[in-house]
Amino acid sequence: MYVGVTDYDWFMTLKQAHCDEVNFWKPGGNTNFKALDEGDLFLFKLHSPRDFIVGGGIFLKFSILPSSLAWEAFGIANGARSLIELNNRVYKYKKTNRLSDPDPQIGCIILSMPFYFDEDDWIPVPGNWSRNIVQGKTYDTSDYYGMLLYQQVQVKLSNQKVNSYVVREVSMDSRYGKKQMIKPRIGQGTFKVLITDAYRRRCAITGEKTLPVLEAAHIKPYSLDGPHEINNGLLLRRDFHTLFDRGYITIDKNFTVEVSRRIKEDFGNGKEYYAHHGKN
Repeated sequence: MYVGVTDYDWFMTLKQAHCDEVNFWKPGGNTNFKALDEGDLFLFKLHSPRDFIVGGGIFLKFSILPSSLAWEAFGIANGARSLIELNNRVYKYKKTNRLSDPDPQIGCIILSMPFYFDEDDWIPVPGNWSRNIVQGKTYDTSDYYGMLLYQQVQVKLSNQKVNSYVVREVSMDSRYGKKQMIKPRIGQGTFKVLITDAYRRRCAITGEKTLPVLEAAHIKPYSLDGPHEINNGLLLRRDFHTLFDRGYITIDKNFTVEVSRRIKEDFGNGKEYYAHHGKN
């Protein structure tokens, strides 16, 4: 488990919006987050003097993104009600401004299946928590404080009957704890980030690297039960995404691009798109 320190306003924004996925962002945007593996438990601890654990979620992925893309992917699930509000919070921590840092990079700790405790169920920080901790601290159920915290979270989830399935079951014997992993749910925002990183931030057809014009496309539409999974996604430049969704461009089972002649028939042009026909 990891206990991350965060703002009260960030937490309350998410709780009131009932967000089903969360971007726990870090303002620096320069360092990786390696404390957890996918499926591990991430908990929210408020800044002092509110020394309580107030909720959490299941860790999915870490990615460094410009704030505009984080907003496009997660919206209010960034714990802010607008991109301007998100950027202002980033500027506050980074001590920069809109002129020097118009689209700031932030570290995105992406969480699935979040849960939010009511104030009566807030958990006091473990006895070995230090007030000098700025970002967070890792706990393990093999240690006394880690197991105690884990059990407290289980009890609170059970009492509130909110997403109690998000926490991994731990059965103990005299020697060790046996962990059973669950597969975190992937939401629309997380899908966009997963596809963006899977294609190394390049359009699958054109190789375009300008991130603001790239979009995650479902191969099988989500509206037709297409899953939010990497093997059901393509990263496409915005115009190619539009044509792909409308059937003007497809990719066959051999990963070959096919451009329909209907583009020329319907619009009298399409030279740029036909240049990619037959490419692999």
